[in-house]
Amino acid sequence: MSPLQSLRKPLFLAAVVLLAIVLLAELGAAVAASFSGRSISVVGWGIPCLALLDGQLVFTVLLMAAPLILPERITGRVQGVATFIVSLLLLIGCVAAGVAAVGLLMLLIGLLLALPFGPIAYAAMGYASFPTGAAAATLGLLMMGKLVSSGVLVIAHQRFLENKGLILLIATSLLATIVISYLHGMVPGFLVSVTDLIGAIVVVILAAIWVIVGLVFAVIAMIKAAA
Repeated sequence: MSPLQSLRKPLFLAAVVLLAIVLLAELGAAVAASFSGRSISVVGWGIPCLALLDGQLVFTVLLMAAPLILPERITGRVQGVATFIVSLLLLIGCVAAGVAAVGLLMLLIGLLLALPFGPIAYAAMGYASFPTGAAAATLGLLMMGKLVSSGVLVIAHQRFLENKGLILLIATSLLATIVISYLHGMVPGFLVSVTDLIGAIVVVILAAIWVIVGLVFAVIAMIKAAA
């Protein structure tokens, strides 16, 4: 019996849906910021940047699900191209988010150090009152969704535990969520906007590393498919 035949498909589908909900929640935080008119997200920058990691996780799981719908000979040919395109788009997102986060972080640090009027401007721009409660609630729900979806994925088929890349990607996503939560709680409230941006930069770097790995494997897969 092949791995796909022994896969518990309803549970696998449930895991995919849960991961997609987590990703949509992270993307929703970024969209909410654009409608709020604020220069920082309604739950900070760290949470929206998690989408750069979890987007790769959802895409990886969808690639695993592809043979359930399409013949394996077709998925084998398009997998490299699809991975290359998605990784390239995510790399652009990482660069854009990283540059924006670093720029804003430098601005906020500059304001805090520009005594006596810099901190006043910092507070007047709304950065002294970070929505720690909303961010903590969101991070808690995201962590629960990731843990539950990971558990359901393993129950759907234990061989997912043998996929080291998938396990490491899930671990990176969980670690990034913990880092954001820790950085939100380690400083007084008026400095959380700064540590949140630091967390966002850390997440972007982690996402970029995975994107580069994905690009390398995509190129190798395309070369093999063309040979």
